[in-house]
Amino acid sequence: MKTGELEAIYQLELETLYDGEEAKALFSLAAEHVLALSPTRLRMERDTDVTFIHEQQLLSILNDLQLGKPLQYILGEAHFYGLVFKVNEYVLIPRPETEELVDWIIADSNLQFAVGDIKILDIGTGSGCIPVTLKKHLPQAQVSTLDVSAEAIAVARQNARQNGVEVDFIEADILSFKSELKFDVIVSNPPYIRLLEQAEMHENVLANEPHLALFVSDEDPLIFYKAIASFAQTNLNPGGKLYFEINEYLGEETVDMLDDKGFKNIELRKDMQGKDRMVRCDLSA
Repeated sequence: MKTGELEAIYQLELETLYDGEEAKALFSLAAEHVLALSPTRLRMERDTDVTFIHEQQLLSILNDLQLGKPLQYILGEAHFYGLVFKVNEYVLIPRPETEELVDWIIADSNLQFAVGDIKILDIGTGSGCIPVTLKKHLPQAQVSTLDVSAEAIAVARQNARQNGVEVDFIEADILSFKSELKFDVIVSNPPYIRLLEQAEMHENVLANEPHLALFVSDEDPLIFYKAIASFAQTNLNPGGKLYFEINEYLGEETVDMLDDKGFKNIELRKDMQGKDRMVRCDLSA
């Protein structure tokens, strides 16, 4: 079978789950993983014969996609900010909006901390995409990360090794965690999706990604933001910054909470889709 024929099969078999362009993109990622063909080469080699083994691998991936499993979990890896991260059912698949948050932190840190060490704490590490990427692009930084899930920490440790960086890991629940350590940057992408928002979510997310890392109660959706902000009040160094990825529907509520806790220079930022998804603030006078 030729690569172009396999792409057509992907589009046909996935048409009830994905539109044509999405199906083509999924095939391109699968082919890159199995055949080591870049998207450009794949377009140029549509008439190339695929070996039987590779054909069966691509059809096996297609079968899992038909069952609603995300491609990243099928392949066991996801791309984030130019790096490759191992992912499994214990961690969320890294999202593009989180890349935007990381880019904001890197840009700020390069301006503010041009000389000397930066102490960074990430809260809710998941795959480790935030702390590993920050350490990769800010090699002078001392990066620590915290998660309540031992399974997630195991994945994040593997990703730190795979990407050649050193990160300190802490297994703890931020709702009760106390420390005397001080940091220049605290960042978190905590659970923030209210249960009432489940109806808006794709079924493959609900069925496959860890609910521990996704959902909060409708009654107290900012529970983790409040706890992290309180931690930052005592654990941020003078001039340090707190960054959050946030629920797009709760931007103003998050800003008001931070203002009530005494944070200053609060900036609510939209992502590339025009949604309120990031906040930065500090405790400066």
